[in-house]
Amino acid sequence: MNANGTEHPFNPFPEAPADDVRREDAALQQSAQPVRHRGGGRMRSFAQAPATYILLGINIAVYLWMVLSGIDALTPTPDDLMRVGANNAEAVLAGHQWFRILSAMFVHVGIVHLGLNMWCLWNLGVIGEPLLGVLGMFCVYLLTGAAGNLLSVAVNFYTGAAGEVGAGASGAVFGIAGVLIVLFSNKRLAEPRPGFRGIPLEDLRAIRRSVIQFAVLNLVIGLSTNVGPLMRGIHMADVHIDNMAHIGGFTSGLAMAIPLVPRMTSGRERYLGRQKVTFAGAALAMALFGYFLSHLQ
Repeated sequence: MNANGTEHPFNPFPEAPADDVRREDAALQQSAQPVRHRGGGRMRSFAQAPATYILLGINIAVYLWMVLSGIDALTPTPDDLMRVGANNAEAVLAGHQWFRILSAMFVHVGIVHLGLNMWCLWNLGVIGEPLLGVLGMFCVYLLTGAAGNLLSVAVNFYTGAAGEVGAGASGAVFGIAGVLIVLFSNKRLAEPRPGFRGIPLEDLRAIRRSVIQFAVLNLVIGLSTNVGPLMRGIHMADVHIDNMAHIGGFTSGLAMAIPLVPRMTSGRERYLGRQKVTFAGAALAMALFGYFLSHLQ
């Protein structure tokens, strides 16, 4: 009740502390910077995007380990890829090798495949990580990559293609793109308020357009694996760029981002708290889906 004797309306989401709002705005400004300064502002130091650089390092380290262990740098065989953790429905479901759902997103089918995926991951990461946070970036990569690989296992198993081998980070790259497309579609990010400058609608559109461009590039790569000499190094019998992983990664990214949107303008702590709940729910949903698959053979 206020001084006039009237009751305050119940507000389940009271205003966030000013410092928290400023942190939220700072994260948003950092995400917008690479798109605003295409000429030279996209490069970030390790301290500004640590999760992105760690993920790049892991993928590159796995590739170097493959090559140093004797696997061909351009055209690894299906058996080579299976030895280092590629995805395969028979191995996952019949062999109970569930680790492949995670390991496959760090295995690549030659240097061209690796280079294209890492370029897209880096470009999306330097845009998305300031907004998602370090933990958020790791979670989005792992969860959407796993969702893509689970969908691939399910579709391949039930369409008689269980022997196909799939590998690559592109499911996770699509997942990051899906998350960012939804988050940067929130027009409230362009509405200034005390402590929150926001970013102009033109910048929001530019960021979303940049993210969509990288998603389209990966889609074209996936649909063009039989075209031209550039693609011959990433497609061979029983090895494919997994378009089901693309679809699963992208749609899971879209779905995971939707619950985050209402919290994007309510302070950094509330947003990060919603992230944790959302990602925990996504992990549980995928675990249940995997359990369901394992009992339908």
